[in-house]
Amino acid sequence: MEDLQLILSQFSLTSAIDIFLVAVIFYVILRFFAGTQAVQLIRGILVIVLIGALASTFTDLKAFTWLIRSGGVAILIAIPVIFQPEIRRALERVGRTGVLLARTRRSTGTSKLISDLISTCSRLSQLRNGAIIILEDQTGLEDYVESGVRINASINTELLLSIFNPTAPLHDGAVVIRDEQIVAASVVLPLTQRTLVDTSLGTRHRAAIGITEDSDALSLVVSEETGNISAARNGRLTRRLDERRLRRILERFYESRGQLFDIDVEGADDSE
Repeated sequence: MEDLQLILSQFSLTSAIDIFLVAVIFYVILRFFAGTQAVQLIRGILVIVLIGALASTFTDLKAFTWLIRSGGVAILIAIPVIFQPEIRRALERVGRTGVLLARTRRSTGTSKLISDLISTCSRLSQLRNGAIIILEDQTGLEDYVESGVRINASINTELLLSIFNPTAPLHDGAVVIRDEQIVAASVVLPLTQRTLVDTSLGTRHRAAIGITEDSDALSLVVSEETGNISAARNGRLTRRLDERRLRRILERFYESRGQLFDIDVEGADDSE
């Protein structure tokens, strides 16, 4: 109790600002890792550190205090190893040009692109042709593009439908779109390593989530089994989209280039 009174007696405006800045830093860290498994681990570490700090401050447990202080160094060393993918992703967000301020207005060409994508997904859904379309944002996807077949063609619905025709040689893989061009088809994507709630989701959906965990891209998926249209962004998958919801997601994507946003749409089923 005496220690608590001593701390309170020394509390000042500077202390309040100090605590506020630390809280902001922790909030930003948690926001960076939002939607990943890492956020649960970080919360657990913060709880353990907080409990340890309080116990070592208000008790006379010398061995426990030593253990907490020594363990803190080990945690600092382990964090870059455990959270390597998430840390890389967070640093990419920070380094992205225009990540905080820039907003790209939709042009006439972008409006046509959105209409073509919606038309393509709707037609593929009706035909029950499986498809995955990746829209590149600020993070370059050239490493993945090299695994596919370069096309470098203007976007139109008929071309996309022909690519994802089950009898076409390029249908097995993803199409990558950069700006208003189809850069490549039959692109191989990384699969998410997370355990999905819905075990019926196959490789196509796991790839759609995986690429958005490694980049700021937006993935569009059409299920071959059900014809359902889904979208993935920031490691989260939103399913059963109709044309209206899909349009809202695409408009937000092109209006907020360089900025991550939550793709959840009212009435959509989020499997994550």
